[in-house]
Amino acid sequence: MNFFRAASRTSNLLRPAVNARAHGPMWARWLSDALRQQLDKDVKSKDVVLFMKGTPDQPMCGFSRAAVQIMQVQGVDFSKVQTFNVLEDPDLRQGVKEYSEWPTIPQVYIKGEFVGGCDILLNMHQSGDLEDLLIKEGIVPEEVAGEQ
Repeated sequence: MNFFRAASRTSNLLRPAVNARAHGPMWARWLSDALRQQLDKDVKSKDVVLFMKGTPDQPMCGFSRAAVQIMQVQGVDFSKVQTFNVLEDPDLRQGVKEYSEWPTIPQVYIKGEFVGGCDILLNMHQSGDLEDLLIKEGIVPEEVAGEQ
């Protein structure tokens, strides 16, 4: 788990002070079992899953565009990326936020594991952690990632 995600899980400034496991977060509308099961299946449907506003060819917000561009720079083949346009389904748009406990879109999952949003992706790209993760998980070959 990266530092920013770990910090957001433990910070009282970002999370309700109540016991979230017993009471749930105060902002939650309680994710339905059906949507949770669908999201469990969706995030594991391909090695890279991106919940975004718009499509990779036509992103509908700057953060989604940036997430796509970062992954393209890293050499990720978008024909092998599962993308979901959250603007097409309001339940998906809200549900994925509750599922990941992350308040913003876009959201990136690699091998079924939540990585983060645009800000985390950018930080990982700049530090080299994203390249390392993509190579380790076999999403990009080492020589493609090293060409940057």
